Amino acid sequence: MSEKKKEFAEGTDLVRNRKAFHDFTILEKYECGIVLAGTEVKSCRARSVSIQEGYIQVVKGELLIYGMHIAPYGFGNRFNHVSVRPRRLLMHKREILKLSQKVKEKGVTLVPLSLYLKNGRVKVELGVAKGKTFSDKRETLKKKQDDLEARRAMAH
Repeated sequence: MSEKKKEFAEGTDLVRNRKAFHDFTILEKYECGIVLAGTEVKSCRARSVSIQEGYIQVVKGELLIYGMHIAPYGFGNRFNHVSVRPRRLLMHKREILKLSQKVKEKGVTLVPLSLYLKNGRVKVELGVAKGKTFSDKRETLKKKQDDLEARRAMAH
C-alpha cells in the first residue's frame, strides 16, 4: 500500500500576519494553542482564515484573540461556526502572567503573527510588539532596500 501524503509539512504556516511585521516591532515571540470547534479546524486546514485584524488581550487570567476571521466550512451545514468570535488561547498560567505584566507597559501589545499546524494541532505564534511610528516604517523600508542592493552587488 502506498503511504498517505501529508497535507502540510511540519511547521508550515497556514496564515502569516505580514501586516504585523510592518506596523509593529516584534520584541518577543511565543507559541500557544487555540480552542477551536471542529469546522473551524477544517476551515483552518483549508487556509480560509484571516488574522490581519486580530489582536490579543488578557481577560481574567485568560488569553483571548479577537477579530480573527475563520470562514464557514463549505460542508459544515447546520454545525458551522460563527466567523468572528473571541477564541481562547492556551498557555501556562505563569506565561500568561508574564505577558500581562509586559502588556501593562505603555505602547506594548500582543499581536498574532502566524497560524500553523504542529502534530496535527493548530497553533498560534503571538508576538509582544511595540507600535512603529511613520519614520520607523520608512527606516525599515530603507534598510530592506539597502540589503537587497548589497545582495545584488554580491551576486554579480
